[in-house]
Amino acid sequence: MTSPIDMESGGTSVVDGTSQPTAKEEPVKLEGRSPGQLMWTRFKRDRTGVISAYVVGFFFLAALLAPLISKLYGKDPYTVYADERPELFDSAGVPVQPNGGISSEFWFGLEPGNGYDVFTKLIYGIRTSLMISVAVTLAVVVTGILLGVAAGYLGGRADFLIGRFIDFLLAFPAQLFFIASMPVVVSLFVSPRDETPTYVRVVALILVQWFLGWMSLARILRGTSLALREREFIEAARVSGASPWRIIRREILPNVVTPLLVQSTYMLPNFVTAEAGLSYLGVGIVEPTPDWGQMFAKASTELVMQNDITYMFFPGISMIIFIVAFNLLGDSVRDAFDPKTAR
Repeated sequence: MTSPIDMESGGTSVVDGTSQPTAKEEPVKLEGRSPGQLMWTRFKRDRTGVISAYVVGFFFLAALLAPLISKLYGKDPYTVYADERPELFDSAGVPVQPNGGISSEFWFGLEPGNGYDVFTKLIYGIRTSLMISVAVTLAVVVTGILLGVAAGYLGGRADFLIGRFIDFLLAFPAQLFFIASMPVVVSLFVSPRDETPTYVRVVALILVQWFLGWMSLARILRGTSLALREREFIEAARVSGASPWRIIRREILPNVVTPLLVQSTYMLPNFVTAEAGLSYLGVGIVEPTPDWGQMFAKASTELVMQNDITYMFFPGISMIIFIVAFNLLGDSVRDAFDPKTAR
């Protein structure tokens, strides 16, 4: 007995020598992908970028949920345990237990001197620093888009005036300007004889960093807009009677998303370190409001350096991890948008 042999040829199949019709194969549908989908696909293949994104997301989530974490933990960053539980400290204000008082009750130990809980102070400090840095980044992005794109597309007198203004601001030494101008900006809101509220210091930090933080982004967007305005699709939109605002909104802005997003991922960690540096120098956030830089300032005092060096470990390691992860995320975003870039 001969076993059946199936053979397909065109639209028929042969079974035991007899031709039988078969169902016609459906054509394969080819679906195109947008630049955003291609970027997302390339980014997901970058293991370093994905891990960095999770780390950065963890920091933002911890900052956002700081009140909930503090409530579940049962402590807050404002309780002075040196007064409420003096048995935990020696006569110099240093935790009696080793490693800064780290225990099952105080996960990261206690701060020498006032005796704040280090764990809650750290997550609230991250919350403060990230809140200020995100606000500065958003203000810088809006300003960079408005002035950079306008200068690049409009050209002429607008480009000349904006360009000279950017050159003038770039001549300022940024760090020295931050330090010198913070007291001046604060004095505009509060009399020097009165105690400065925390919200005034936050607003002053945002204004000072924004004032000298938008120029580099504006110059990048200006150069991109200059190149785009000579392209055929821009000329076609201009000939069709589209207004400059419509061309900028519908044609220019979608094409500057790449440098905008990449530069934003580099700017935010820079603003985090700048804000921490100002608080470290005493012109930013001050106690009792928790802040990343304020914890570094406390860790550098003689009391802490000589008696509890572990206090520097948690804010130091957390900032290093955050800054490195955000910079790696920026590299991955850049590579995802431009796969030809060699790292």
